[in-house]
Amino acid sequence: MRNGHSSAVDQTGVPVYRGTQAQAAARESTLDDNNNTVPVASRESLDESREHHNHGHGKVVYSNNSEDSSRFTKFKSRRSLPWYQSRELQIVGAITLLSFIVRLWAIDYPTSVVFDEVHFGGFASKYIKSQFFMDVHPPLAKMLIALTGWLFGLNPSFDFKEIGLDYIEPKVPYVPMRLMCGIMGVAVVPMAFYTVRNSGHSIHAATLAALLVLFENSLVTQSRLILLDSPLILFTAFTALAWVNFHNQRNNAFSDDWFIWLFLTGVGLGLSGSVKWVGLFIIATIGTSTINQLWNLWGDLKVSPRAWLNHFIARALCLIVVPIAVYMLMFEIHFLILHNGGDGDGFMSAPFQMTLGHSLQDSPLSVAYGASVSIRHQGTKGGYLHSHASVYETGSKQQQVTLYPHKDSNNDWIIQKRDGTVPEDLEYIQHGDIIRLMHTATSKRLHSHDHKPPMTEDENHFEVSGYGYAGFPGDANDEWRVEIVEGKDEESGKYLHTLNTQFKLVHTNMNCDLFSHKVKLPKWAFEQQEVTCMRSAVLAKTTWVVESNSHANYPADARMVNYKKPGFLGKFLELNKVMWETNAGLLDSHPYDSRPSSWPLLKRGISFWGREQKHIYLVGNPVTWFMSTAAIVVYVMIRGLLFLRDKRGYNDDFNGLREYYELSGGFFFMAWVYHYLPFYLMDRQLFLHHYLPALYFAILLLSVTFDLACRFIPNRARLVALVLIVSIAIYSFRLRAPLTYGSEWIRSECEASKLLTTWDYDCNQYPDNYAQYAANAAAKVAPVESTTSSEQVTNIDSFERDNDSQEQQAASAGGVVDAAAAVVGAAAAVAPESDSVAEAEDAQITDPAESKMAHDGEIEPTFDFEVPVNDDEVNNNEKNEV
Repeated sequence: MRNGHSSAVDQTGVPVYRGTQAQAAARESTLDDNNNTVPVASRESLDESREHHNHGHGKVVYSNNSEDSSRFTKFKSRRSLPWYQSRELQIVGAITLLSFIVRLWAIDYPTSVVFDEVHFGGFASKYIKSQFFMDVHPPLAKMLIALTGWLFGLNPSFDFKEIGLDYIEPKVPYVPMRLMCGIMGVAVVPMAFYTVRNSGHSIHAATLAALLVLFENSLVTQSRLILLDSPLILFTAFTALAWVNFHNQRNNAFSDDWFIWLFLTGVGLGLSGSVKWVGLFIIATIGTSTINQLWNLWGDLKVSPRAWLNHFIARALCLIVVPIAVYMLMFEIHFLILHNGGDGDGFMSAPFQMTLGHSLQDSPLSVAYGASVSIRHQGTKGGYLHSHASVYETGSKQQQVTLYPHKDSNNDWIIQKRDGTVPEDLEYIQHGDIIRLMHTATSKRLHSHDHKPPMTEDENHFEVSGYGYAGFPGDANDEWRVEIVEGKDEESGKYLHTLNTQFKLVHTNMNCDLFSHKVKLPKWAFEQQEVTCMRSAVLAKTTWVVESNSHANYPADARMVNYKKPGFLGKFLELNKVMWETNAGLLDSHPYDSRPSSWPLLKRGISFWGREQKHIYLVGNPVTWFMSTAAIVVYVMIRGLLFLRDKRGYNDDFNGLREYYELSGGFFFMAWVYHYLPFYLMDRQLFLHHYLPALYFAILLLSVTFDLACRFIPNRARLVALVLIVSIAIYSFRLRAPLTYGSEWIRSECEASKLLTTWDYDCNQYPDNYAQYAANAAAKVAPVESTTSSEQVTNIDSFERDNDSQEQQAASAGGVVDAAAAVVGAAAAVAPESDSVAEAEDAQITDPAESKMAHDGEIEPTFDFEVPVNDDEVNNNEKNEV
C-alpha cells in the first residue's frame, strides 16, 4: 500500500516502505554519531537536488526547498488521474496479460500424465473417494487440486497410476486442474512487481522483477502441471507482499490498514505452511524481521512499555496464532473428507485407524495359553506379525514370516507352552515364560535358525520362518522367551496383558530378539516388511504388543480393553509426526536428484516427461539464474567490504543511499538465505525445484541491485538497460521453450541450447529436421487393414489436435518478444521529461520401474515406508501355490 513517497530509514533486516509525506517528515529520525536524534531525508530528498546541512560530526541530511515542493506538487497532480488511467496499473495489466499467455498457452499438452501428476492427481481421486492416504506434504494444495477435479467431474476410478497414462479417452478434466495451478503461477508475476515497487523502488526495477519471474523457464514449467510448487510460490510471494504493505503502515500503528496487512501476513504464513513444509522458511523470514522490529521499538524511548506490549500482542496473535489456526484448519478439513480407510492406513497407529471405519472388538485384558492373538510391532508402522503359505526363495526356503499393515486372518497366532501343548485350565502368561507361537491358518510355528534373512546380510541377523508339518512335534528353534519391557501398571509389568504390556520375544537357542525394520522384501514376498531375529538389537525395533486376544475358555466377566479413539488434536499430532518421519526416510538416490550446492549455478535439471520425440525437462533460464546468483554474491561482497571499512573508522553513507539499499535488499537477501541454506542440513532426496522459492527472492534482490546500479543515470539510459536485460532473458527463454512446453524441436537446436555439459536432457531423441515430425505422424495414422474407418477418423483428429497445439506453441514463443517490448516501452512513458530519476520513481509417488521420475512426496516400493499390496492378493497367490 503506497501513500506518496518512501522513507530512507528503517530497522535492520526489513525493507524500506512508503508512508505519507507529512508523517515521514514529522516522525522519521535517525541518530548522529553522538546518538542525538536528527531528521532524515524523505525519498524525494535522496533523489532530487537538495540543500545540504551539516549536523554534528559531518552527518549529512537534506531539506526540501521551494523548487522541490513545486516539483512534488506537480508530480502529485499527475497522480490525481483516475486509477484506471494509471500508467503503473497499465504496465501491470500488460505484464499480467502476457503472463496468462506464457503460463497457460497449450496447457492441454501433453494429453497424458506428467511427472508428479502421478501422485497429486492420484490424491485428488482419493479425496473424491474419501479414502485415507499418506503423503509427506500438508493437505491444502492437494485439496485445491481435488476440489477443481471434483467440480469438473473427475471420475475417481482414474488413478493417475503411471506417467504417460492417457487423459483423453477416460475424459479426465486435467485441463481445469492444470489451469488452477497455472493461474496461481500467473498471480505471482504482478506480486513480484508490487513487492519491489512497494519496497520503495522504481517502476523500472519492479518491471524487471516481474518480467524475469514471467520468463523463468522453471517457474513456467512447474505452473503448467498438476504440482504443488505453484501454490507454494504463490502463497510465499503473497506473504512477502503483505508484509511489505504492513510495514508501509508503520507510522500508522494500530490503524485499520495496519491490522489488515498484519492479519493477511499471518494468513499467508498459514497457507504457505499448509502446502509444503518449505513454507516454514517464509515463517522464519517474517519471524526474524518481527523480532528485529520489536527490538527496535523497545529501544525507542518514545514508545511506552504499554504501547510496546500492544505491538507484541498484535504480532503474536496475527503471526503465531493465525498461521497455526490456518494450518490446523486445513488438517481438520482433510480428516473430514478422508473418513474411510485406504492405502495409507498402515502408516498410522491402530487407534488412528479406528477413526477410519476400522473396528476392533474389545479383548480380554489377560492373555492365557491357548489364546488366539494378533501381535503388533511397536517400533515401526509396519503392522502385524504375519505369515502365509508362500515360501522364501532364498535361505531355508521355509514359509515366509513378515510384517503386514492391514487386519487379516493371517495375522492370528495361537500361544502354546514350551512343549507345544495347551493346558486344559486357564494359565496366564507372565514375564520369563517360554512359549511357542503357531500360525492359525497354516499350523506352522514361529521359527528361527542359523540362516541369513532375504534382505539383511548383517551377521547379527537371522532368518525367521514358519516351520512344521503334520505329526512333527517341533524343536528347540520354535521356542521364544517372553520378556516384558514396560507395563501400563504394576500388574501389566508382571503378566502379559492385551494393549497394556510391551514385550520382547527372545529366541532361546540363538539368543536373538524378534525384530523388524523398514526394509521391504522382494516382489516374491509381496513387498511386505522383513522380520528377522537380531542380536544386540535396538529395543524399539524389538518391542511388540498383543492387540487382539480371544480364547474359548475366558470367563464371561473377564476385564475387557480396547483402544481409545483419538480426537482431532491426537490425529493431527500423530499424522504430522508420521509425515516428518516419512519425509526424513526418503533417502534413496534418484536419477535426477541434486544437492543444494549445484542449484545457484543451475548445474542440472529434472526430466519430467518424454514421448513422441518430445520432452519436458525442468531447467531454469540461465540468464535469470546466473544474474540473480551474481546479485547475491555482489550483495554479500559489498556488505562485507563496508563492514570492514566501518571497523577502520570510515563512514560510507553515500548521502543516505547505503542504509536505504542495505535495508531494502537485506530483507530479500535474508529471505533467500532462509529458503536456501537449510537444505544443506537435509539428507533426504532433494531436487532443483526445491530452490524455486529462494530463486524468487534472488530475482527480487537482483531488481534492487539493478535499481542501485542505474540510480544516477538518465531515465532513457535506464530504460535501455532494462530492455537489454529483458530481451536477453526472453531470448534465452525462447531458446529452451521446447523443454518447457514439450513442443517440437530438432537435434541441432537442442545441442545448441546446452549451455552446461551437466544439463542431461537427451538431444538424440529429437529428429534432424521438423519435417520428420509430420512424416512420423502420417505413418502413425496411415490406414491398416485391421483398423476401422471410425478409428482412423479418431486417430486423424487426434493428430490434427496435437499439430495445432504445437503450432500454437511456436506462435506464442515467437510473439512473446514483441509483447514484452511493448510492456517495457510503456514503462518509459511513466518517466517525465526531466532526467531527474526521483519524479519517475516516486509514482507510487510413481512406479519406479516404469518411469524413474518419482520423488519428493512419493512413497514407492524402494522407500522404507511403502505400504505393501493388499493381502487379498497374497491369499490368492497362496491358493494358487497350494
